[in-house]
Amino acid sequence: MVLAIAILARYVFHLAGAWRRIYVVSTSVALYLNVFVGVVQAFEKVPALKELAPTQKEPPFLVAQLVVLVIFVALTILATKKFRNEPVKTA
Repeated sequence: MVLAIAILARYVFHLAGAWRRIYVVSTSVALYLNVFVGVVQAFEKVPALKELAPTQKEPPFLVAQLVVLVIFVALTILATKKFRNEPVKTA
């Protein structure tokens, strides 16, 4: 669903106006969700991490997820401010 919004923003609304920011935020959320799942999988599959948080309710797991969230929030804010809509160049 999140990427459907990004597809609409990109291909239907051509990143015009507020759709530029909607595109950046929706793609960032989609990537964050993938990284979130990656961290969960790492804590399930990597023996050293599984020892630290066997039930994924322990502080190391929560800290890892919080750090990932903070990084993505900061990068999304930065990307939203810096993203510029440049015209497509044809050959």
